[in-house]
Amino acid sequence: MPATREMHGSEDAAVDQSKDERMRALNAHEAPESPRQGGRRAAGQDPAKRQKILDGAKRCFLSVGFEAASMNEITAEAGVSKGTIYVYFADKEELFAELIDRERGNMLISAQQLLEHSDSIEEALTAFGKHVTLRLTSDHVVRAQRMVLGVAERMPKLAGRFFGPDPFSGVSVLGSYLEQKVAAGELVIDDTELAARQFMDLSMAGVFKRRLFGSLTEEQGNAMIDDMVHKAVEMFLCYYGAKRSD
Repeated sequence: MPATREMHGSEDAAVDQSKDERMRALNAHEAPESPRQGGRRAAGQDPAKRQKILDGAKRCFLSVGFEAASMNEITAEAGVSKGTIYVYFADKEELFAELIDRERGNMLISAQQLLEHSDSIEEALTAFGKHVTLRLTSDHVVRAQRMVLGVAERMPKLAGRFFGPDPFSGVSVLGSYLEQKVAAGELVIDDTELAARQFMDLSMAGVFKRRLFGSLTEEQGNAMIDDMVHKAVEMFLCYYGAKRSD
């Protein structure tokens, strides 16, 4: 069992620094203000057009897969000209990578809001666990993960962007929340990154790998995931709760 932390000023500063890093990561995922030239947007800087292309690419990738999709097909699906799509994206690898960032960013912003707006640790972890589990085991996310795994050896940078460490990931979002609760004396955790990974694995323990590898072919209902996440929260707080005996 880990020893109880002493609350020093240096720890508070570290938590504040972590919160600042989290805000910078959130801001990095928001669309920047597009430069204008003579009252019109510069080429490749129209956020609505960019999202339209990404939406079309998402439909195309989910329909035929990453390998089979061509820029011509994505252009047709998005309803833009071939000249336009290349102003925004150099190739389908760059397009797919930005689509990954967009989808992950949307999920994690929602997950962070659930943590911040909950009244208790139990409520926060339950809401976070359900949200992430439902999303990561959904049909379209499972299919996206399989696409990336299929090209991982040939395109390691793309796989690294999808699966690798990132300042804005589920682990870092949950880890930042756990750090705040440790500093407040509500949890006893000596490694918040490990604890965040443990909680996410617990929340998806009965579903994620089975969905990814095809032994569980359908999305699971809310009742099953609710029960699984509830048990994960109980186990997590039983070990890391401040009132447990060492």
